[in-house]
Amino acid sequence: MKHKYFFVGLRNVGLRIIGGKFKGRKLYTIPGTLTRPTADRLRESIFNILSFLVKDAVVLDLFSGTGAFGIEALSRGADSAVFIDNSKTALSIVERNIQSCAVDNRSQIITWNIVKNLNCIKSVDPKFNLVFMDPPYNKGMIKSALINLHDSGSIEKEACIIVEHTSFEPVPGACKQFELTDQRKYGKTLISFIKPKY
Repeated sequence: MKHKYFFVGLRNVGLRIIGGKFKGRKLYTIPGTLTRPTADRLRESIFNILSFLVKDAVVLDLFSGTGAFGIEALSRGADSAVFIDNSKTALSIVERNIQSCAVDNRSQIITWNIVKNLNCIKSVDPKFNLVFMDPPYNKGMIKSALINLHDSGSIEKEACIIVEHTSFEPVPGACKQFELTDQRKYGKTLISFIKPKY
């Protein structure tokens, strides 16, 4: 799959795939705070909790940043992944990391304003059953993103949605279309596991 992104200011330090086929593979990031990639240890904890849910999953990586969540899932046996972000610079990193891991044939990149809507995935088939959502902290994006995800009709009834956020922007009660199934705290970061209400 060919994309039109330019690889600017990349660095290849500090971020790695934690498990699966590409374990230990370094991922590219951008210097600065644009992408704020999830730390390796936190990502490892999340995937340890998900366990068997990753194998053969159809993955959606929202606010994808470096693409670490989606690529980690592909490394661990997910069937495919769609990466969505509003930043072309961030998506250039996703593209570079996808190429580095040679998962182009199982990946799709979409430039889109997630907070506005998710019409870009309304026709996706098969539907997503594993969703990662890591929006910029404390920017009020979680509720809109969850509503748009629900309204897209693109997730399975038993889908697992993982949201990374802070205690200043709680997920429980943010969107009545979903229910909280589990929540873990890692320092100042909260990881909420939610599922659709049908």
